[in-house]
Amino acid sequence: MDIVIVECSQRADLVQRAVEYFWGCWGSEGNYNFYRDCILNSQDPAKALPKFYLAMDGDTIAGSYALLTNDLISRQDLWPWFACLYVQKEYRRRGLATRLLEHGLQQARMKGFDQLYLYTDLVNFYEKTGWKNIAHGYTTTDQKVKIYSRETFPIKN
Repeated sequence: MDIVIVECSQRADLVQRAVEYFWGCWGSEGNYNFYRDCILNSQDPAKALPKFYLAMDGDTIAGSYALLTNDLISRQDLWPWFACLYVQKEYRRRGLATRLLEHGLQQARMKGFDQLYLYTDLVNFYEKTGWKNIAHGYTTTDQKVKIYSRETFPIKN
């Protein structure tokens, strides 16, 4: 698997595909402009966040994630957030999700963050890669979810 993880703000040629991909994975009929606006306003290379990432297998998008200042959750006191982790079905069970998680931790560290947070309703997925359940929070639809934290990796030279 020769997959390259790219930051969309460094690949203008992928921005529209990123909008379609993230919206297709996480959006609904009524919120295309939400995803479009989020990604278009993440393109400033001088700003650490927000950033959107694609796992590319040649010209095929294999997966994604984002680093965000806010993941639409009640715990606004915590940030940055690891969000939008998605791996296409044909790429699952090959370690790509773990690779995207590790990449996110490294990127967060390079951007100056010591901790990274995420929320989920999945059971026993993130624990396998060292994430610790630290609290609960609520989504905008009042769903109670688990909040996880992990220290970011030290930068390797």
